[in-house]
Amino acid sequence: MTAPLTPHDPPAGKQPAEDGPAVLPADREELRTEVRQAAVVAAAVAVAGVLLGLLWVWLAPRVPLISDGKAVYLKNSEGEQAIGADGTFVLLALGFGALSGAVVFLLRRHGGLPLVIGLAAGSLVASVIAWRVGTALGPTTDVVAAARAAGRGVVFDAPLKLAAKGALLAWPLAAMAVHLLLTALFGPRDPEPEPHWSVPEEPGPSA
Repeated sequence: MTAPLTPHDPPAGKQPAEDGPAVLPADREELRTEVRQAAVVAAAVAVAGVLLGLLWVWLAPRVPLISDGKAVYLKNSEGEQAIGADGTFVLLALGFGALSGAVVFLLRRHGGLPLVIGLAAGSLVASVIAWRVGTALGPTTDVVAAARAAGRGVVFDAPLKLAAKGALLAWPLAAMAVHLLLTALFGPRDPEPEPHWSVPEEPGPSA
């Protein structure tokens, strides 16, 4: 009879490999680098929202109001200034989104998923910042006080508002579209796998 085989103990200092793929230190460091770059991109894009807000205040059409001493009315009930304010915001946001998507691609062409998430998050935050800056720096939101200050029968400007909140998505959508398009056209390509050719075995010498 033969003695039963027993597994040998692993050498000192070495432990058996755990199940599942192991994450190499180099991969973890690369992921940290990508996350840091994504945070920088998100912060930089978000700060650019201040510029969009300033341009919106400057370029958006004003909605004229007038007071008779008792109530406030639109000076021109058929005017399209309110729609024009939303349209101005959307057009500016689309331009900023396209520019930010292109700049991020040019500066971080080899960026991965964290960079794309940072660009999307920063663009959305930038739109909200632009909206808040525009409403804060535009005409006062206290319509009653503005009507009293203007006086009876004097035209004054209505507060700057964003009626369609969906306009806040214009910047992130444009940024994602431009970045995706540039990545598809000019992004780095994965190397093609080398073909594996199977060589038929030669028959051995016959006995």
